[in-house]
Amino acid sequence: QVHVVESGGGSVQAGGSLRLSCAVNSATYSRWCIGWFRQAPGKAREGVAGIASDDATTYYSDSVKGRFTISQDDTKETVYLQMTNLKPEDSGTYYCASRGGGASCGLWFSYSHWGQGTQVTVSS
Repeated sequence: QVHVVESGGGSVQAGGSLRLSCAVNSATYSRWCIGWFRQAPGKAREGVAGIASDDATTYYSDSVKGRFTISQDDTKETVYLQMTNLKPEDSGTYYCASRGGGASCGLWFSYSHWGQGTQVTVSS
C-alpha cells in the first residue's frame, strides 16, 4: 500500500517563501510520479507541480511557473516544493499525491494516492 505524508506549510506574508515536504513509499513501482496540488475554499483542486522519479522531469502549472520549484531527494521518495514570491491567491490546502507508471507526470487527473493535506496561508 502506498502512503503519502506531507509536512510543512504555515502562514507567511506576500512575497515570502515556504517549503513543503512529501514522503511517499512508492518503491513498488519501477517509475512513479509525485505531484503537488492545491485547493482554495470554493474552488476546484488544481495541479501545481509534478516530478518523475526516473529522470526528474518536472511539470508546473502556469500559475506557479517561475516561483515554485519541485525537487526530489536521492531516495526519490521524498519530494520538496519550494514556494517563493508567494501571493495571497496561493493560499489553500496543499496536497501531495503519487501514482506509478510511465505516463506524463503532468496528467493531473491520473494521480491515485493522496495525502491528508497541509494548509498554506499567504496574507497581503
